[in-house]
Amino acid sequence: MSARQVANSAIRVTSPKIECIAGSRRGDRRRPAADSRHTELPEAAVLTFCLLTSAAAVAWLYLLALHGGYWRTSHRLPPVTPARLPAVTAVIPARNEADMLPGCLPSLLCQDYAGPLTVIVVDDDSSDGTAKIAAELGDTAGGAALTVVAGRPTPDGWAGKVWAMSEGVRAAGPAAEYLLFTDADISFAPGALARLARAAAAGDFAMVSQMALLRAVSRWEKLLIPAFVYFFAQLYPFPRVSRQRSRTAAAAGGCMLVRADALAAAGGLARISGARIDDVALGTLLKRAGGRCWLGLTAEVVSERPYDRLADIWNMVARSAYTQLRHSLAATAGAVLGLAWLYLLPPAAAISGLIMLGAGGPTVGHSAGRLPLWLACAGLAGWLVMTVTYLPMVRFYRLRPMRAASLPLIAALYAAMTADSARRHHRGRGGEWKGRTIGPADAR
Repeated sequence: MSARQVANSAIRVTSPKIECIAGSRRGDRRRPAADSRHTELPEAAVLTFCLLTSAAAVAWLYLLALHGGYWRTSHRLPPVTPARLPAVTAVIPARNEADMLPGCLPSLLCQDYAGPLTVIVVDDDSSDGTAKIAAELGDTAGGAALTVVAGRPTPDGWAGKVWAMSEGVRAAGPAAEYLLFTDADISFAPGALARLARAAAAGDFAMVSQMALLRAVSRWEKLLIPAFVYFFAQLYPFPRVSRQRSRTAAAAGGCMLVRADALAAAGGLARISGARIDDVALGTLLKRAGGRCWLGLTAEVVSERPYDRLADIWNMVARSAYTQLRHSLAATAGAVLGLAWLYLLPPAAAISGLIMLGAGGPTVGHSAGRLPLWLACAGLAGWLVMTVTYLPMVRFYRLRPMRAASLPLIAALYAAMTADSARRHHRGRGGEWKGRTIGPADAR
């Protein structure tokens, strides 16, 4: 075979490899165009992420500036000049509260109150000797007169606590000018009742209510309890509740001083007989009847009930969250998604944007360099404003200011509690409390 024949044969053998390599190179030149088409979707996703985060940041600016100043902790009892103290009857519904009464009831019995004061403890079908403990405390503590009433069986259509409150009103009779509805776990600082009654009488209020300072001692209490009050104030901004022209109405069940004639004119507790969130229901009833109502914070009325474990706080929230949402799955889903958008999206966006900037930005088209910066700035802005609104409540509970930045984590836990509340109700375990279970058909 000649040298030319050998060369031709080699070319024929290697030509497929040459064509393959050439094709591969041509493919390499075409790939950027394909990649460009492929990255259009991620760029759109990042842009959507930016828009949603920006909307959340704007929402936080609204909450900070225009939502009734809900985040402020300075809404306290207005100062009043000394006046005659009205006759007050305190009503304490108590169901299996033998452990709580010794630490709390004497603080009410021993109030330095210059006006007529009586205290009624309504034993709500307890099985732990609550009535006996209360009677013994009345004998030894001195001070205000104490009456222990055995509540009659709860009628159909009544919530247990509202019925116990009604039994207390029945036992009080017509002598009381004001009715103080409080709880067995509430303790009062010296002089707290006198200041409360003077404010109610001077302002001609149908109700004056103070949000008790909840216990924040354990790890879980410090993490979650201040936020419980914060979320309540966000739902019912205290300054709006206190404005007569505002439609926002609520109360804090641990301390509600109600003018007896205003309650009777509104139809009495029978009008809210089935209410499971009795404090908000009572505030709404009185305000819709034309009564002036006031709601604010205090450090003089304190809840001593412990919530040492996460499960304790979880059960407290899950017991009533689905009721608050009117037993609606759609409302529950909306609440959970709303919490995720408002509280979780800003920090997630801030962290994602900073990571993208640190990596040089994703290859998501021509505007890639701007989107990560936009995302990070919007997320940080929302997270910052959120933290600013929570900081006063953290300081009110005398906790470290750095805890305010953990509000997204706290909101995630509350969202999970809300979803679990719906699950419990649909499994027939909704509203479990001290041996009582409230089904969806019973609660409102």
